[in-house]
Order: sequence, then structure tokens, then C-alpha cells
Amino acid sequence: MPDSVPVIFDNQTAPTAAQQAVLDIAQQAGLAIAAESDAILQLHIVDDCLVLNDASDAKSQGVKVDFLSGQSQYRRAHGGGNKEPIAKAIGLKQGNQMSVVDATPGLGRDAFVLAALGANVTMVERSPVVYALLADGLRRLAMQEPELASRFSLVHANSAEYMQTQPAGSVEAVYLDPMFPHKKKSALVKKEMRVFQALLGPDVDADALLPAAQAIALKRVVVKRPNSAPFLAQTKPSMAISSKKHRFDVYINV
Repeated sequence: MPDSVPVIFDNQTAPTAAQQAVLDIAQQAGLAIAAESDAILQLHIVDDCLVLNDASDAKSQGVKVDFLSGQSQYRRAHGGGNKEPIAKAIGLKQGNQMSVVDATPGLGRDAFVLAALGANVTMVERSPVVYALLADGLRRLAMQEPELASRFSLVHANSAEYMQTQPAGSVEAVYLDPMFPHKKKSALVKKEMRVFQALLGPDVDADALLPAAQAIALKRVVVKRPNSAPFLAQTKPSMAISSKKHRFDVYINV
């Protein structure tokens, strides 16, 4: 992980209320605010959003958390019931207020689907940069849809360590989507994942997440994997639900 990913902001300019809110989130996450930097990965405030940029790529569109994007809203509109494989894997139906820990939230896209279906989702993120991106996404979601935003909780912690502090059976399900080498051909996804991999590095401790998740999940643990990937922690699931590009390995607690 890079030693420093600064937030680039000209501190000689008085920030707007929205910009100050973003700066507050960044400072709470322990990120440095700088007027300029030669760091390859940088955070910028663009249209009142916190955006992660790769300074070495002039064509980079940046990475942000946007729960109000067209993609998110499409999944929300078309993901009712069991139409979304993740919902089927988790055992979530429309309006079910089950509790879920997302221990590897990334940009929060799968967590958004679960919350939109009614789940109360706790996202646990150890990277201060990703934590700040998620917090900013939730800030903007709360301005437009406060009820939906209220279904999210965000914790800045190492997921395995966090789960080890939680009581057995304290959450109905745990969702895991650890980083895996990406083979998608889409240029946009490829660039986005390249920036994330440069930021986070390999998930060398991903196997430790499964036993920690199984210890706190009352009903099940779901692990999202590319179709060709081995089982997490070399542990065979109770069942698997396949989609076009991924499978969801389901570990049922009895």
C-alpha cells in the first residue's frame, strides 16, 4: 500500500460547505491534506465528491463511491427478490431487514444492493482511503435518500480483527469479496481495478476472513469468487450459486 495518498486541496481557498464536509471525512480517516504532491495516487475533490486519481494516467477518470449512479440505480430497480444472485446467496428477499456484515466492501456496490433490498449492512474497511471514499458516498446518499443511507454503518477497522471482537451469532450473514487478480476486458473496469490493486496490494490475508466470519454469522457466510478461482481458505462451501462472471460460495451455519 502506498505510504501516503494525500487529499489535494488548495488550503488558501476557503472551502464550500460540501468541500469542508469532504475534508472532515478525510481528516477523520487520517489522510493528509496538501496543496500539491508528487504522489502517484492522489485524492481530489471533484464536484463535491472525493475522487481517487492515478496521476500517472492522464486519461484516468478517477474512482469514487457513487450510490446514486445510473449503474447503482439500475441494479436497485432490477434486483428485487432473487433477481440478484447476491441476494439469493445471502438469503435476502425484498423488504427483509436482516443484518449483514460486508467485510470487504470495496466501492460498496454489492452492499448497496443488499441495503436497497432492506438489509442493514455494516461495511468494515481497513484502508483509510477506501474508508474515506465510502464515507463520502454515504454522505451524498444521505442528502438524497436519508432512509436508505440509514441502513448502512461504516467501521474503520481490519475486518478479521473486527469480527473476532463480535459475539457469536451477532449478525445473520457475512459477505466476503476479497481482491482477486482481475481478468475482465473492459477498459473502464480494468483501469478501476488497477488503481485499487495499486492502492491495496494483494489480499494476502484473505483466508483469515472465512473462519472469523463463520464465528459471528448466525445463518451463513457468502464468498464471491471468479468462476475459476479456488475456494477461499481451501474450504468447500455448502453450496454455490453461479452467475455469468462469478460464483457465490455459500457456507451455511447449522
